[in-house]
Amino acid sequence: MYAYGSKKPLFEELQLQLQEGNIYGLLGKNGAGKSTLLKIISGLLSPNSGEVQVLGYHPNDRNPDFLNQVFLLTEEFDLPSLTIEQYVKYYGAFYPLFEGSLLDQYLLEFKLTRSLKINDLSYGQKKKFLLSFGLATNCKLLILDEPTNGLDIPSKSLFRKVVASAMTEDRTFIISTHQVRDMEGLIDPIIIVDEGEVILNQSMDEVAQKLKVIKSSKVPNEDVAIYWEGNFGSYAAVELNEDNSETNIGLELLFNAVTANKERIHEIFQQS
Repeated sequence: MYAYGSKKPLFEELQLQLQEGNIYGLLGKNGAGKSTLLKIISGLLSPNSGEVQVLGYHPNDRNPDFLNQVFLLTEEFDLPSLTIEQYVKYYGAFYPLFEGSLLDQYLLEFKLTRSLKINDLSYGQKKKFLLSFGLATNCKLLILDEPTNGLDIPSKSLFRKVVASAMTEDRTFIISTHQVRDMEGLIDPIIIVDEGEVILNQSMDEVAQKLKVIKSSKVPNEDVAIYWEGNFGSYAAVELNEDNSETNIGLELLFNAVTANKERIHEIFQQS
């Protein structure tokens, strides 16, 4: 359980298990607690009750052997008045598997150099640098909170390419975002949190086995559709995939369907 002061608990009896070798997408409405959950996982916040284990450690113990395996890129951050070269010298030492050559590769991709002063960079450039640094640590757990905020369209595409190329079987990435379209084709499995609980934690393959999308010019049958939305005479409905159809459920449509009909979605995925 976690609560801010005397306020209503943000999380109660939240259960979540993650497996290495995946790029998890953490989705939720504003205020759902995504950033708080990431800080609990990384050890910046401690739960009021319950137990959290990450990589075999309790994050709130702040064990150095845990901290050097985790990198958290928050949405908002303060950076020291240093050059990239100086930052790498001082902070790279905390990560035993840090690779300078790998950092240079990522900096080149993002059109940055070590000689640049961090405080002279734009918000988007700072994010590119921190992402490059985080990937170069070779840490086991990389946590990114709204990483595409401040990036232009070409940079978002490059972000997806760079993150995907850095993924290995023994690493775990968690990307929290409300800009789900930026993450199409990258994040999988999908975790959706709402009102203090995990309401979906499934791979896209598992989603496709249970659900399908029907597009039509007619208003969907509400007795069949789990969720539907329409615009200018075109409709998309999420239905049970009883005939093993192969359809592509976009992340935004999936998110809207799950949050709009939580109990029905829970029933569907509890079935064998």
